[in-house]
Amino acid sequence: MTPSLRLRAPHSLLAALLPVLLFASGAPAQDYATPQPVDRIAAVVNEDVILRSELERAVANIRAQYAGRENQLPPADVLQRQVLERLILMRLQLARATDAGITATDQDLERAVQGVAQQNNMSVDQLRERIGKDGMSFAEFRNNLRDEIVTQKLRQSFAQGRINVSEAEVDAAMANASAAASQQFHLAHILIGTPEGATPEQIATAQKKVEGVKGLIDKGEMTFSAAAVRYSDSPNALEGGDLGWRGLNEIPPAFASAITQMQDGQVLGPIRGPSGFQLLQLVGSRTQAAASGEKVTQYSARQILVKVDDKTDDAAAKAKADTLAARLAGGADFAKLASDSSDDATTRRRGGDLGWVGADSYGTAYGMQLAALSDGQTSAPFKTDAGWVIVQRIGTREIAAGDENMRGQVRETIGRRKLEEEWNRWLREMRGEAYVDTRDDSGKSTRPALPETPKEQHKVTPVEEQQGTNAAGSILSSGNVR
Repeated sequence: MTPSLRLRAPHSLLAALLPVLLFASGAPAQDYATPQPVDRIAAVVNEDVILRSELERAVANIRAQYAGRENQLPPADVLQRQVLERLILMRLQLARATDAGITATDQDLERAVQGVAQQNNMSVDQLRERIGKDGMSFAEFRNNLRDEIVTQKLRQSFAQGRINVSEAEVDAAMANASAAASQQFHLAHILIGTPEGATPEQIATAQKKVEGVKGLIDKGEMTFSAAAVRYSDSPNALEGGDLGWRGLNEIPPAFASAITQMQDGQVLGPIRGPSGFQLLQLVGSRTQAAASGEKVTQYSARQILVKVDDKTDDAAAKAKADTLAARLAGGADFAKLASDSSDDATTRRRGGDLGWVGADSYGTAYGMQLAALSDGQTSAPFKTDAGWVIVQRIGTREIAAGDENMRGQVRETIGRRKLEEEWNRWLREMRGEAYVDTRDDSGKSTRPALPETPKEQHKVTPVEEQQGTNAAGSILSSGNVR
């Protein structure tokens, strides 16, 4: 998937490509004829390190993005801490992707480079030239873009098997949605974080801080965006806490009802959550007309998937699928067999149930198989990109194309909301489990020293006293006196 990177300011492409360049990991070109100062460590992240030069380049990129608006940036030490935290999270994600065997191919990278060039109305050669003028080598740019692709693939892999949107959830959301239109809300937030297992004192400190931040906003002494940049602990703090446009189905239910009653610019909170205290601003709202069209066919279906991967080649997967098909032909229950044998973690827990799907929901070949079946009939094993599939068609229905489009949109938005919640929770857990040692400007660790364990006074028992005397006598008698 090509990252959505666009020019944000005409003066600097580096600032425009901040999501990629912020996490620059390659070393800049150096003049080796001139002695270079020894690079220091900014942080140790498990078995990896972040160099001080990487941190300084990332901070410089942020400052370039805010050229002319420097007063919106937090103090230098706070900005450096925020940027370093984002670098740490990026390293942890890349390490996890490496462990999972997730990579970016050369084709992925070429498509992404072309996508960045097209979105900035440039050719690849013009992009290369512009990046060079802004002080970065094209090789370094490609390496950073590769990291972005890998983290996107990690997020996609994370979603598989974890994020499930049931038909009941879609039905409930559709029942609450207008048949003619859907509302969207542009949101921003500020997070004042609390550590996991926070003490009452830590909670009280965070609450006092968030109330102080809200007071600044309410008095007009600081805009919400500027307050987010300066005070928020959220990963998107440096983007002013911007959450973008969201439908009601993408907003946690706890906030959704309140947001519909808010006016543009109004701030909600503070609200206590699992990661701390939040302020939520309604930046704007809009109504988007729903699409309408002809009737489309949907199928209720179940599936059994046999994956083709590093552990199972195509021939072995086909043989397993044929065996499962023979068991089905012999009268085995499809739902039970799917629960026991399918490699699709999402549908396996539901007996392989896919819910209601369109003919093209899983690709042309899949749709052709469904269309060729009768209700209640089971297919022979057929090949897909994921592996070998057996599908059973349960039922058929006709709905308006507009309804189908809306169901797809609703399913996608609910899935995005769930993914964001689970992804952020996973990032917090990963960060909490990692060994991270940040260093100050002199290279000294900022981790608090472990308190020394006081030595306990040990009472000598008569037996130990006797043993000690015997041992001392043995040493003296052997002449081993030091």
